[in-house]
Amino acid sequence: MRAVCPGSFDPITHGHLDVIRRAGALFDEVVVAVGRNSAKNYLFDTDERVELVRAAVGEQPRVRVEVLSGLLVDFCREQGADVVVKGLRFASDFDFELQMAHINHSLTGLETVLLPASAQWGTLSSTMVREVASLGGDVRAFVPPLVAERIAQKRSPHHG
Repeated sequence: MRAVCPGSFDPITHGHLDVIRRAGALFDEVVVAVGRNSAKNYLFDTDERVELVRAAVGEQPRVRVEVLSGLLVDFCREQGADVVVKGLRFASDFDFELQMAHINHSLTGLETVLLPASAQWGTLSSTMVREVASLGGDVRAFVPPLVAERIAQKRSPHHG
């Protein structure tokens, strides 16, 4: 069975990678769907996020990375995926993801599996990583080395 792990991954964190790894243990194949949402103000553009996610998942067997534009249910149909996997940190995540799961299921029968975040990464978010980085903080504990390096480049006053 093929599962889709959707997100903006701006940037991808160790928490995201933990959910992707765990999904890989549950399903035959995992498609990491990097969302393209023009309404969001991203630190990294779509191509950069795809590149960083691909580098972060590395050579994990049965994991691939694709760009998601449009409806998730349509993407899943195109990918031949029957399941969406989302990580949950807080009750507010559950409230939002439950609504999405119900809508997606009513549209196409798509199922959603909600994985609780591992204790180590349970409070980590891309938003917090971006905030810490914007204030000059060290985010290396929260993201893969290449991601930390790219964030530092973005924050450098000499960055073009």
